[in-house]
Amino acid sequence: MSEIDAEVFKALADENRLAIVRMVGSCGEACACDLLADLNISQPTLSHHMKVLCSCGIVRCRREGRWCHYSIDPQVAADLAGFFAGLTSTDGKRDSCSCGGCETCA
Repeated sequence: MSEIDAEVFKALADENRLAIVRMVGSCGEACACDLLADLNISQPTLSHHMKVLCSCGIVRCRREGRWCHYSIDPQVAADLAGFFAGLTSTDGKRDSCSCGGCETCA
């Protein structure tokens, strides 16, 4: 699993970008024109949000003519899922901890 960058969390902290990720994820791929139709934002604002989402790697862009089609990068999504799954395990202990003060490290 690759390391999750803080930029992914910063990108997802914005409610518009989170809505965009949900829309793109539910469709598999979404055209910018469809995102604009469903969101109450301007085209320049959508472009800004998509630039942030693509820069952090969670969204991929495919150009077709004058339109961009967006999809979720499956590896980044899997890395995010693995990050959260690694926070806890079925026995309540972390897989690895280096805090020095918990039962796992003591």
